[in-house]
Amino acid sequence: MFSVIFPGQGSQIVAMGKEFYDKHDFVKILFKEADEALGTPISKIILEGPKEELDLTVNTQPAIFLISYSIFQVIKKKFNIDLHKAKYFAGHSLGEYSAIACANYLDFKETIQVLKKRGDAMQNSVPKGEGGMVAVLGTTVENIEKILNDNKNDFVAEIANDNSEGQMVLSGKTQDLEKLSLVFKENKIRNIKLPVSAPFHCSLMKKATEVMTKELQKLNFKKGNNVLISNITADEIFHVDELKDLLAKQIENRVRWRESVINMINKGVNKFIEIGPGKVLSGLIKRINKEVMVSSINNEEDIKNIKI
Repeated sequence: MFSVIFPGQGSQIVAMGKEFYDKHDFVKILFKEADEALGTPISKIILEGPKEELDLTVNTQPAIFLISYSIFQVIKKKFNIDLHKAKYFAGHSLGEYSAIACANYLDFKETIQVLKKRGDAMQNSVPKGEGGMVAVLGTTVENIEKILNDNKNDFVAEIANDNSEGQMVLSGKTQDLEKLSLVFKENKIRNIKLPVSAPFHCSLMKKATEVMTKELQKLNFKKGNNVLISNITADEIFHVDELKDLLAKQIENRVRWRESVINMINKGVNKFIEIGPGKVLSGLIKRINKEVMVSSINNEEDIKNIKI
């Protein structure tokens, strides 16, 4: 039993998906449709860069989705592999939108347009430099929560991503993260400041939530082909009607990726197929459970090795 999973922000590299673009006319058409839907030359940014432009959140989010969606279509149309046989579709943060579109809950154009708005809203929710994110390694969620609670009168930070055993990301105001870093140092907890321009998945994203709540109301969700796993609940999404609410909540709340993976495994999943640039999620899953099989699909050779 397998699940199809889609990566989030941070997996992007210039020229990602180029092999699929060069080989398949229908992928070229998708890139052209993306440019038209966004009013931005996203194809050029993806294929040629510069990296600084691709790394802008407003571009990164639609770009990663476009690559994930294109690879999914190649698997389906060129290789005739039916990934809708999967028990679940899931994605990490913006990857949840890739899961939603590939499982046919939302059409391509609406998805890519709303991701540009999401990227823009998240980027502009906090003035540049006022917030950030820190990766924390080698400790538990419980330990981090205790540290945050014990120091709540001195600074505020929130767990943004619970990614895997011993790997979390925290968000907060820059000065609060600096104080937190000193506490981590005292406790011999390894932490790394991330090169991001905003504190995603925390209450500082309130403005972005307000923007996206309105934007999500305009979307035409329909019943898709596969059961989705929510970042918010780490569990199945039972009704299409829940999607708008869960996606709005996702912006300020913790991405419960570790719990999502454990939940899928507990419900019988023993294989994960990651579709999109990079191998980030595959690495996280191996840290969560070494026994399950994991495949990352980045080129046609990877597709030939898919076994479902």
